[in-house]
Amino acid sequence: MASQRSTTAAVEDMTATVAATGASFWERAAAWYGENRVAAWTIAGVTVVVVAGGSVYYLRPPPKVSELDKKAKKERRKGKEKRTDGAADQAAERTAAPAPMQPAAPPPPAAAVEEAGEELPQVTEATVGQLSDASRKDYAAKLKAAGNKAYGAKSYERAIALYTQAILCKPDPVFYSNRAACYNAQQNWPRVIDDTTAAIALDPEYVKALNRRANAYEQDGSFSEALLDYTASCIIDQFRTESSAQAVERLLKKVAEAKARAIMAGKEKKLPSPTFVSNYLQSFRAKPLPAGLDEAADLPADSGKWHLRKGLQAIAHRTGEGYAEAATAFDRAIDLDDLGPHEAYAFNMRGTFRYLRGENEAALHDLNTSITLDPALVQSYVKRASMHLEQSNREQAAADFATAMENNASDPDIFYHRAQLHFILSEFSAAATDYQKSIDLDPSFIFSHIQLGVTQYKMGSIASSMATFRRCIKAFGDKSDVYNYYGELLLDQQKYQEAVEKFETAVEMERKGVGERGGG
Repeated sequence: MASQRSTTAAVEDMTATVAATGASFWERAAAWYGENRVAAWTIAGVTVVVVAGGSVYYLRPPPKVSELDKKAKKERRKGKEKRTDGAADQAAERTAAPAPMQPAAPPPPAAAVEEAGEELPQVTEATVGQLSDASRKDYAAKLKAAGNKAYGAKSYERAIALYTQAILCKPDPVFYSNRAACYNAQQNWPRVIDDTTAAIALDPEYVKALNRRANAYEQDGSFSEALLDYTASCIIDQFRTESSAQAVERLLKKVAEAKARAIMAGKEKKLPSPTFVSNYLQSFRAKPLPAGLDEAADLPADSGKWHLRKGLQAIAHRTGEGYAEAATAFDRAIDLDDLGPHEAYAFNMRGTFRYLRGENEAALHDLNTSITLDPALVQSYVKRASMHLEQSNREQAAADFATAMENNASDPDIFYHRAQLHFILSEFSAAATDYQKSIDLDPSFIFSHIQLGVTQYKMGSIASSMATFRRCIKAFGDKSDVYNYYGELLLDQQKYQEAVEKFETAVEMERKGVGERGGG
């Protein structure tokens, strides 16, 4: 028997695979399926067993249904019936305008209902037991057909009532799935989940019901459950549906982000490693101290300006102690409130260190204040754009970059960081254009060159990428970063000897302290 695995373990494994391989879910899942003919997961309280042939069995009890439903579950369906779900399944993905969540509609009035010249049977829990098996089957077919017609006319409440009667006659997985489609159109996600779960209990390989339930889980914010259903759907369907594979990729990110937020929320707010802080700060070009804060300026001790300068000087040490000292100095500078024309810059720097500590709301407040005080300080827009992107607010990030360019279209940092946005979104052509623009404005910034080379490689322009790195070595041969990145790309091409040589060069430079990271 395969071992059961927890939600966290399963999600962590899948997320780690994404980060480590960069391969598509299609390729990863195919490889996984080939290597794991029998596996069991326990995610969100559901044990799922995948066996040879792709069969998936859900070992969570289904929701309570009528006694007739329970009896029907004991009967195994003989053979596969070709499902003709009619209008309900053909339009399953259409979404109607939201409607109030309501319980299933009651059956029609006591008298039989006439529809399209034909009398529809009227069935209740009290009367269905009096029908013969043949009558139940006949009534179920007529009620389902009428329900499909009502669904096609967007008469969702009527369709729900008709499918409910059909289920009383015959608890068929298609009927549950069709009724779930009605609730889906009403955005009544809990009802969708209930009905699709009942359908899956009757037919564990009902891909359409799995996908409907996965979508409902995702809309309801239950990302782990949605991830499980889409993964099972891909395996059962033998990876023929690309949209399901894409959904797995999307949900892996959502699950990972939710988990990361939960971890960060419970952590003490403190600066990350000095290397991380250095990498972030060095993504902006080094600039001299602002006029009035330079070494020649005679600043009153314990003044806001004095503490602001102290913080900027401490950053130059690039140590944990230096960064902690800088953060304290920026806090003190703003508390003293005598910064004059440097107030916007002080809020910018305090917001930067709050962001690095994970204090996102406070950081955003500081950057907003900085922009209000000095709309021309474009670095505040760029940093705020990075925060928006991290929170998946792509449009707000793009708007910040656009505003920054309106204020100073010749600032190379704008183009470098906008390129980073494009790169993260896999928009490599746009990223390459922005990296090149950043280089054109300031060719002395090493990371623009390195990132351009990496982006060209991602685009499949191997020759261009290698040429970019060779030029990098000529221009920045005293920086270990060039050799590290170049070595990684050579390793990816299986040029092991060349890659090892580059890594050894970088290690030796860092050991001797001559290969400090570029960018100031």
